[in-house]
Amino acid sequence: MDIILIPGLWLDASSWGDVTPALERAGHRVHPLTMPGVGAPAEESADISIADWVAAAVAEVDAIDGPVAVVGHSGGGNVAWGVADARPDRVVRVILVDTAPPPPGFGISEFDVVDGVIPFPGWDFFPDEDVHDLDEATRSRTAALTHSVPARVPTDAISLSDHGGRHRVPVTLLMGGADREAVERMLAEWPPYAEEFRAIAQSEVVRIGSGHWPQFSVPARLAELIDAAITR
Repeated sequence: MDIILIPGLWLDASSWGDVTPALERAGHRVHPLTMPGVGAPAEESADISIADWVAAAVAEVDAIDGPVAVVGHSGGGNVAWGVADARPDRVVRVILVDTAPPPPGFGISEFDVVDGVIPFPGWDFFPDEDVHDLDEATRSRTAALTHSVPARVPTDAISLSDHGGRHRVPVTLLMGGADREAVERMLAEWPPYAEEFRAIAQSEVVRIGSGHWPQFSVPARLAELIDAAITR
């Protein structure tokens, strides 16, 4: 299976480096992406939007013959869901890593803009539940791999169609610490997200047992769960 791997904010294709070998050994063809404008100064990235990120990932789908699975980590899940919306007949499964599919008109989140871009805020910015399994060596190694993202991308509202084709695509949520019951409780506090999730014809939730960045803390387990979601 061809697998497109979409990183979350501040990360590029290299963030999947500890995951891809296991997926390749399982027989998959892996396509980790670096999204437009990552690491670029404001004068080069100011006009880049979430729609441009979705378009870049859709172009990767179109360059592949045959079906694809699309994996999105964190904010990259918004991109993955946009790809499913644009190419519901090409995407055989969407796998979202510690995030949920966004409803139309919603963005990722807000972060401080510095010099016209959004820099990585540092590991101490995030709650312990997200980073508890990243030791100091891992934090140092991976923080060095982070890049700024275009200022518009996190807050841009994602545009999704009305035809609902994306809801026919099977979806797997690989959640750091949450099972399905916990996910549904969380989504109940955000009705548009709950409605979007309920509209999916076939969905499953699998608990990883990690923080928010399993590609860094438990890459072998993440690869195993991605493979299982695709091949089951």
